[in-house]
Amino acid sequence: MPRRVLIMGAAGRDFHNFNVVYRDDPANEVVAFTATQIPFIGDRRYPSSLAGERYPDGIQIHDESELVRLIRELHVDDVVFSYSDVSHEHVMHKASTALAAGANFVLLGPNATMLQPTVPTVAVTAVRTGVGKSQTTRAIAEALKAAGKRVVAVRHPMPYGDLAAQRVQRYAELADLDRYDCTIEEREEYEPHIMSGTVIYAGVDYGAILERAQSECDVLLWDGGNNDLPFYRPTVWITLVDPLRAGHELRYHPGETNLRAAGVVVINKMDSATPDQVAELERTIAEVNRGALVVKANSKVTCDDPDAVRGKRVLVVEDGPTLTHGEIVDPRPWAIGTIAETFEKYDVGAVLPAMGYSNGQLDEMSKIIDAADVDLVVIGTPIDLRRVIDIRKPAVQVRYDLDVLLDSPQLADILAPVL
Repeated sequence: MPRRVLIMGAAGRDFHNFNVVYRDDPANEVVAFTATQIPFIGDRRYPSSLAGERYPDGIQIHDESELVRLIRELHVDDVVFSYSDVSHEHVMHKASTALAAGANFVLLGPNATMLQPTVPTVAVTAVRTGVGKSQTTRAIAEALKAAGKRVVAVRHPMPYGDLAAQRVQRYAELADLDRYDCTIEEREEYEPHIMSGTVIYAGVDYGAILERAQSECDVLLWDGGNNDLPFYRPTVWITLVDPLRAGHELRYHPGETNLRAAGVVVINKMDSATPDQVAELERTIAEVNRGALVVKANSKVTCDDPDAVRGKRVLVVEDGPTLTHGEIVDPRPWAIGTIAETFEKYDVGAVLPAMGYSNGQLDEMSKIIDAADVDLVVIGTPIDLRRVIDIRKPAVQVRYDLDVLLDSPQLADILAPVL
């Protein structure tokens, strides 16, 4: 009798765990997925074309709030936790909920879930979201290309639409973003790679993606999402830590695993941190991963028109404040719809989060920007939002770049195993 399995996820790691561990295993039957974190992904199915011949009807995806009912009604044996960037306490609350309903609680590890590439692979991961993975990945891609290597990036999944159509996606030009009907969140990750001439893959089936991606590169670059573990076994495993959130590196799942497993730890945002914050991180790294090579870097901020910002009342659109000049205006008085719900659910501060999972959210963002009593819009997202929404107010673009300190090991040093 197969074990009855429920996979808790957020449209990404959950599908990968299923594909790699459970899809072809007759000893287990996955009876349901649950979804959280990302809007508009509940109440749908993991399609049969991806689930395989053992699942001719696909697998239903439910909202995570239904967990206890599903465990009991579907007679679930094992609940597999499969999403990231949550506190250890959060994970154990979910574990306690599953255990109280009678099921086992399972965390799958790297040996079970990492696929083995045939080419050297660099993985960029983090202890928390927002540490600077994207800028680090871009810098590494440029360093590899400068050394004469053909580089292909593979991005952690963000499958918000038609899952079957998103099985394998290859992005080489901006037109591909429209062809795949990408959300803002996807564009933020893919567009910078495209603009720098790096081909990037993403999708749902990372075994099929691996076959395609490694066939056209000398070095594969895993571009991690959230603080998740790599899907591919890396030759060089890089983990970023955030001195502005010192202590978080030991309190979030699976970020602590990334810290303990990495061969290279990058302390980013050195220019924003205090000596005490950096010292706390250095003590933690020495305690849990003494053999890691430690790189120190700044998160360099540039603006395409800094004079336009000075002294202005600005609305910042991104994940957090980026500039100290002028006055950042709190957008919450003008928030509407699902973006207002985002402000209620998350403490994002006095910035407008670039939420773009649907056309409705894009319209909400445009209306909020129109209504805000500001002189200027500061676009702090990795893409120019003016390409996807109508911003009628004056706007400037801000970007981040990795700037490794001169007295630190350099990118060429950490990439030596693949060079």
